[in-house]
Amino acid sequence: MDETSKPQNSSDKYRAWAVSADRFVKQPRPKPASATGRPPAPRTSLSSSATQVQLEETGITWDRSAVDWSLLERSTVDRARSRFRASLPEYIWDAAALEGNPYTLPEVQTLLEGITVTGHRIADQDQILALNDGFNLTDELVGASKFYLDKATSDEIHAKVAVYGAIESGHFRGEGSAGGGGHVSIGALGTFHASEPGENGTTLKREFSRLRAYLLEDVEDPREQAIAYFCAATRRQFSFDGNKRTAKLMMAGHLMQNSYDAISISARRQLEFNQLLAPLFDTGEATAMMQFIIDSRPA
Repeated sequence: MDETSKPQNSSDKYRAWAVSADRFVKQPRPKPASATGRPPAPRTSLSSSATQVQLEETGITWDRSAVDWSLLERSTVDRARSRFRASLPEYIWDAAALEGNPYTLPEVQTLLEGITVTGHRIADQDQILALNDGFNLTDELVGASKFYLDKATSDEIHAKVAVYGAIESGHFRGEGSAGGGGHVSIGALGTFHASEPGENGTTLKREFSRLRAYLLEDVEDPREQAIAYFCAATRRQFSFDGNKRTAKLMMAGHLMQNSYDAISISARRQLEFNQLLAPLFDTGEATAMMQFIIDSRPA
């Protein structure tokens, strides 16, 4: 899940939908692109000093030359939105299933048609409906040309997708009355500790500002901006819960706003995704995760 530990002052009613973090296992690094049948990208890795700057500004590192960005082809905003809306039930099912929600895809489709599905907890139903609200909000913001890679947009989306499961949804950790949080168990690799929020979340807000500035000022390609944002926001743990769900929609919205199709990480590839999350949290190295996300693009 996005977070596995309860923050200070949390309620006993705190719910955890995500797959238990003890399922994370240390795995060998995925094979490079050349071993998967794709032509190898030119290797011009960042210098050690540039890598250090990347880590300090974003919380992650990646080798952009080792990721095949050409697999994401430019389209139009309208076409990207149309494909996004047509795929909403499956994308919502993907997001819910990756959090451990037991709804099947047909059941998600039925629920989104306004028909109650029996045999499930209310909490599971609420999570699906909250995701639906978040996905639709993202589409509406893109359609109105009001989607931005900023905190206000992230907070608005988080308020939708995490309304039932997160403490103080719509805010960063520390902005409300609860403090702490940001601890993620990564199995054999131990526990990842994100930054303490600081008074009124000032530390996290500063980290977000530095991340945003680096992506928009030092990274030219919107595809790279969007996918790097997902990896960085997932690792930074800006909120108590719902970080991956919010980061995925921020990634999707930024892609669509720049005329690229949104990407949904398929629930059918959950094991691969979890295996890549562990080293992302552990070291911040995001190159393998970025290629995995691109390989999850719509057909």
